[in-house]
Amino acid sequence: MQTHLLGYPRIGSNRELKKACEQYWTGKIVLDELLKTGKEICKQNWNIQKEAGIDLIPCNDFSFYDQVLDLSLTLGAIPKRYNPIAEDVTKSELDLYFAMARGYQKEGLDITAMEMTKWFDTNYHYIVPEFYKNQVFKLNSSKIFNEFEEAKNSGINAKPVIIGLVTYLLLGKEKEDGFDRLDLANALLPIYFEILEKLQEQGAEYIQLDEPFLALDLSEKAKETYQFVYKQIKEKFPKLKFILTTYFEGLKDNLALATQLSVDVLHIDLVRNPEQLDEVLNVVPERLSISLGVVDGRNIWKNNYEKSLEFIQKAKEKIGSERVFIAPSCSLLHTPCDLDNETQLHSEIKNWLAFAKQKVNEVIALKELSEDNPKEKFLNDFEENKKAVESRNNSSLIHNQQVKQRVSAITEKDSQRKNTFGIRKNAQQKILNLPLFPTTTIGSFPQTKEVRTWRAKFKKGELSAQEYDILLKKETERTIRWQEEIGIDVLVHGEFERNDMVEYFGEQLDGFVFTKNGWVQSYGSRCVKPPIIFGDVFRPNPMTVYWSQYAQSLTEKWVKGMLTGPVTILQWSFVRDDQPRSTTCKQIALAIRDEVNDLEKAGIRIIQIDEPAIREGLPLRKSDWQNYLKWAVESFRISASGVEDATQIHTHMCYSEFNDIIQNIADMDADVITIECSRSQMELLNAFGDFKYPNEIGPGVYDIHSPRVPSKAEMVDLLLKAEKVIPAHQLWVNPDCGLKTRHWEETEKALKEMVEAAKEASALFVSQDKLQNHWL
Repeated sequence: MQTHLLGYPRIGSNRELKKACEQYWTGKIVLDELLKTGKEICKQNWNIQKEAGIDLIPCNDFSFYDQVLDLSLTLGAIPKRYNPIAEDVTKSELDLYFAMARGYQKEGLDITAMEMTKWFDTNYHYIVPEFYKNQVFKLNSSKIFNEFEEAKNSGINAKPVIIGLVTYLLLGKEKEDGFDRLDLANALLPIYFEILEKLQEQGAEYIQLDEPFLALDLSEKAKETYQFVYKQIKEKFPKLKFILTTYFEGLKDNLALATQLSVDVLHIDLVRNPEQLDEVLNVVPERLSISLGVVDGRNIWKNNYEKSLEFIQKAKEKIGSERVFIAPSCSLLHTPCDLDNETQLHSEIKNWLAFAKQKVNEVIALKELSEDNPKEKFLNDFEENKKAVESRNNSSLIHNQQVKQRVSAITEKDSQRKNTFGIRKNAQQKILNLPLFPTTTIGSFPQTKEVRTWRAKFKKGELSAQEYDILLKKETERTIRWQEEIGIDVLVHGEFERNDMVEYFGEQLDGFVFTKNGWVQSYGSRCVKPPIIFGDVFRPNPMTVYWSQYAQSLTEKWVKGMLTGPVTILQWSFVRDDQPRSTTCKQIALAIRDEVNDLEKAGIRIIQIDEPAIREGLPLRKSDWQNYLKWAVESFRISASGVEDATQIHTHMCYSEFNDIIQNIADMDADVITIECSRSQMELLNAFGDFKYPNEIGPGVYDIHSPRVPSKAEMVDLLLKAEKVIPAHQLWVNPDCGLKTRHWEETEKALKEMVEAAKEASALFVSQDKLQNHWL
């Protein structure tokens, strides 16, 4: 048997990549220093795996921003708007790369970033490839070859990782009408051939081709494209050994297709779909080896060796150990780097966990334990593993009978507002008295270095609670006054007391535990530290009332109460796997419901319950959608339905395709929904227009994930596009997302432009309306 990994976290155990990238973007370090950091992270990752004893170690799994963007650059899939940067000899390849990811606004250029969306059902975001009819591709980057050479020179048995051709096409979008992106397979194949030929010349033996779309619903054309592409690749490179990886779901109806493709090893995810092992083993041809994804690459719970060894033993008996590979279920990109860095975790809970470095050791232990005569060290590991699993099963930390009883007592009435939206809207307008095209923001304002320093000092005991409170109040008041000054209609308090939109709530809810260094990449340099839900969840005390009430006391304008929704808290946490996710979600929903009710009692009349992850949580197979959507929508409604008609409930979603679930979004029955729309140039709004979405909606008019500041004219244009598909009286004006990661200078400029754009759009609409009425 052989061991391998599909990928390893690339941020560095101390977020070295984040720090280096942000220093490079601000001009504090030069390119060579950034490249040096990248090389050091790669070598550290390779050595961890080599020292553990992994047989095939992935390379080209490192990225300075995103692996899909890496491939777009490598294949020359570079939108023409970036030509001024690509043709500028003073710019490096990475400057072009970062411009594609983040946009570019200097030296007289103003270029928008490429669209960004979620990687399948994870909280990782990728940069969406842009495809055009008759597009020409060319080999444009040597990154993959350089990394393989560096790994080889470091004594690493390296396995280059490449996103498969069909998955790459399916990840992208057609940017003009009249063609299907799968039609570009013939144009892309020669570039893939060039890459594989060069790697073969360099001495590569195994190549990993990631094709997660094989675990999704596929069109007949996609299936035919798979057959064509892999027949061509194997005919061209009969000596290379190809590991085809699938993950996040089972092969199911694509099983026959996947096992017939001309590859040498097929990887399957036995964490997400353990039932598929028997099906795969029954049909696998003799030429094909199977890679068993038995260690969870998406969660942080210690592997249950007994269960995993049952899978491995079954495979060995059916096809022979020489055709069995052992691996994590997917890339370890989605897990924190090293549990050894956690010195403050509850010792009992820590004993239930495994981060990326520990998962490497689990892979090795499973291989050794499945041999005929395991070494004593691994037999001891097995006994310790059984004790840890038993400890977690029986721990008194996990269960709370009152919480369980409250969930059991939920009725349909708990998820229903008192009246329909039309009645609520009239009640709300009487109190709120908002103008046409009301302006607001999504919630957070820039968390400056100063604010973060206060929080760090407070946590270290260098600032008293009173001193910290005074500083935060000053920052909150400054932000309220500034919003009043520029004329925003519905204000927010800025969230300066909060670290992360999930972590902040998890810290105040029972059933959660937190790491100190458990960082995971979300996109680019953005890292999050997901909470760990280990037990039953409930709210001991109010969480946000103090700051919302304080902010509202400062102004005559309305201030939104800001909460994170139950589905998002669930999705962006490492969730317990010993009960259904739906049960955990409803526990969180009841906790948020209590908070919503307390905010209303405190005089907060607009409450936003963010659910950016509700689309992300959608199962990858359509046949599983309705069950998920039923409990996800119900959970949101439970959290929001305890208030009076006159209290306006907002929600926020970002980076999602809404067409397929628009009815379910409407079923959430939020009074106002804000969505990301600017990168797609309002394309995402079409689903709401076609559906005739009944409630109010705020399509984001500028992209906060890019440092560029859009002009007023650009935002007016987007609002006029929006008004063509959504009636003006339903439209709000807001950024795409929260402003926490932005700088004040660009935030101030952008929001001033946004407010002016709303005024101009409103004036244009009113004048057009008057003209129409005159002619009528």
